[in-house]
Amino acid sequence: MDEVDIDARGLLCPLPVLRLRKRLQGVAEGGELTMLTDDPVAVIDVPFFCSEAGHEVVEAREVEGARFFRVRRGSGAW
Repeated sequence: MDEVDIDARGLLCPLPVLRLRKRLQGVAEGGELTMLTDDPVAVIDVPFFCSEAGHEVVEAREVEGARFFRVRRGSGAW
């Protein structure tokens, strides 16, 4: 499995997205973060958050019973 920046397994909505949002604040535009979550709603929440905030979901896949996301920071503010 790829290295994970945010291990949000065991956290339910909205905590995975809130953790992603907070960590993205410290990433330069164009930088990427990875997150692993087992929250079933994350498959909707993470892409929606990224779309609304101007970020990009570069990769989303199932890994070991959880969902792996790679997110690229955009220039958008939230």
